[in-house]
Amino acid sequence: MVSAVFHSPLEAPGSAPAASTDSHKTMKSVATHATNKGSTASKNSQRPAFDWRALWLAALPPLLGLGLLVGIWALVSISTASSIPSPSDTFKQALVIFSDPFYRNGPNDQGVGWNILMSLERVAVGFGLAAVVGIPVGFAVGRFEFLSRMFNPLISLLRPVSPLAWLPIGLLVFKGADPAAIWTIFICSIWPMIINTAVGVQRVPQDYMNVARVLNLSEWKIVTKILFPSVLPYMLTGVRLAVGTAWLVIVAAEMLTGGVGIGFWVWDEWNNLNVKNIIIAIFVIGVVGLILEYALIKVATAFTFEEVKS
Repeated sequence: MVSAVFHSPLEAPGSAPAASTDSHKTMKSVATHATNKGSTASKNSQRPAFDWRALWLAALPPLLGLGLLVGIWALVSISTASSIPSPSDTFKQALVIFSDPFYRNGPNDQGVGWNILMSLERVAVGFGLAAVVGIPVGFAVGRFEFLSRMFNPLISLLRPVSPLAWLPIGLLVFKGADPAAIWTIFICSIWPMIINTAVGVQRVPQDYMNVARVLNLSEWKIVTKILFPSVLPYMLTGVRLAVGTAWLVIVAAEMLTGGVGIGFWVWDEWNNLNVKNIIIAIFVIGVVGLILEYALIKVATAFTFEEVKS
């Protein structure tokens, strides 16, 4: 038998395999291109677009608030016939002051930088002493009911006393302005630490204490392993409140005691009738207090459990 292979008259023999190969290459190229294009598109879709609306909503309210403050300030300056300096004049004076904040022309003539550092040093010493005393006392008051009943009347009696009322006692006892100012910081900072730490200890779940009693844990292990981790958020809240109060009090204390410090600088500028520097000092006090508050909020947030944050 004879077999024959018939080809279309439009095709040359052997052209079909070549066409099939070319078609396969073309389809492979298209598929590769589509895959690359899809990968690029997925990468672009995964990259989040910058949220300009959120940025605008976050920045606009503070800017409006500052603009309102400056506007009211300018109106007050105009209405008082410039006895209150205008924002522009105060800004120019601020540039002069902060161009050399650490100059020294004598013990009572120093730059604003030295005054801020001296005030912060007094706050750090008084605040540190208050933390060393107040936090352990807070643990003891919250842990033992007998101590709680003994100290609660004393705390309730002494806490409402104005911190500046303690300044004459400090001057009488320590015979110096610096120790008296530190004493004032100490006595006003200790109450928030004691109260918040004691409240934190009292709010530790009773189940934890029952487990510690069953395991016959020592008092040291109860404090370090159970109480301290649970009380830390409350303790840091007390620290935050205390440092804010300390920064408020040091300004008033330095006005009365004199020496070097931001409070004394305000009072000295008032004696010189330099209102521009007084306004600048007000903003400096506010900015430093804001920085201290923000730093302690960050520390407290880092050591606070999610359920306490909410």
